[in-house]
Amino acid sequence: MKRIYLNYAPNIKIRFVGRDLAIQRVIEWAEEGMWKPAVIFGPEGCGKTAWLKQSIEILKSYDYDVIYVNPFERILDTTLGVASLKKRLTQIFREALKTNVWGGVINTAIDVVREAIRVGRGKIAVIIDEAFQMIKTIEASSYIKALLGVMEHPPSHYERIVAIVATSEGRSRAEIGRHEWSDLIPMWNMSKNDFRELYDQIPGERPSFEDVWRITGGNPRILRELYKSRWDINEVLTRIIRSKRLSPNFIKKWSRYLEKIIEDPDYLWSGDVPERLIDILLAKNLVIDNLYEREPRFWIDHPPPRKDLDIGVGEEVAWQTPLHREAVRRALEKFGK
Repeated sequence: MKRIYLNYAPNIKIRFVGRDLAIQRVIEWAEEGMWKPAVIFGPEGCGKTAWLKQSIEILKSYDYDVIYVNPFERILDTTLGVASLKKRLTQIFREALKTNVWGGVINTAIDVVREAIRVGRGKIAVIIDEAFQMIKTIEASSYIKALLGVMEHPPSHYERIVAIVATSEGRSRAEIGRHEWSDLIPMWNMSKNDFRELYDQIPGERPSFEDVWRITGGNPRILRELYKSRWDINEVLTRIIRSKRLSPNFIKKWSRYLEKIIEDPDYLWSGDVPERLIDILLAKNLVIDNLYEREPRFWIDHPPPRKDLDIGVGEEVAWQTPLHREAVRRALEKFGK
């Protein structure tokens, strides 16, 4: 299978590496089709989008009509073989670029899948990437239900459908998980061996691999941010503190709980932490809770370790990356007194 190259930084392209289990899952979907949409969730920057872009190439090789929509990066990529439907989707997408209202694009993409089946397209893949950050949570679940409706009650016979939705938005996972309209499948940061392959492609001088692993926990985006900042960890931490709005009021209000969660993320599920704080940490995409059993069949790729506090992973709860944990620690040192 041909591995794609991805833009990593100005004038730097890297080869998509690792994720063999995730690639094999896409091949199985391409060969067998799907019964319901798959919703892939995981830490911000863990590599979902890169995997989806590689998945597009796999699905094309199986002669699928592919629709890929990424509102967050403002990307539409489609190989749809019906010119009128392709034109319709493209027009709606261009309107959304102007208005920044994306619900209509997702709705149109689903309608286009339905119409493509009606006119006889046999193999169709629809991939919706990071849309939930741009729409209301209740809308997200309704679109999943609509996708399932197309798959269960198609307007005509079709050969196979692949429907994948990816999100880093913690609140949407809870809303979608209340229903049985999709298969919720987690993706974690890269395994240590896969991450080493990525690290080896980074040009120039750099810290040791073990140091980078302890800082990133295998998260490709954090690796890129460190590279762009010339490995200045303080610069990256400052950006995280600002982007996550780790304000003095927030830190002072919750400091006694945050101090314990830093030491062991499973404290979040101890029963002592207010539900309000749990919701906030999930909404800020600082942690992920309700981690699945560490069997590969429950994950889209290699699962995280059962527990590794060095990189902020507990049995039931994990920091999205070690640097997210460190950002909270720094904020506590600055504002928590």
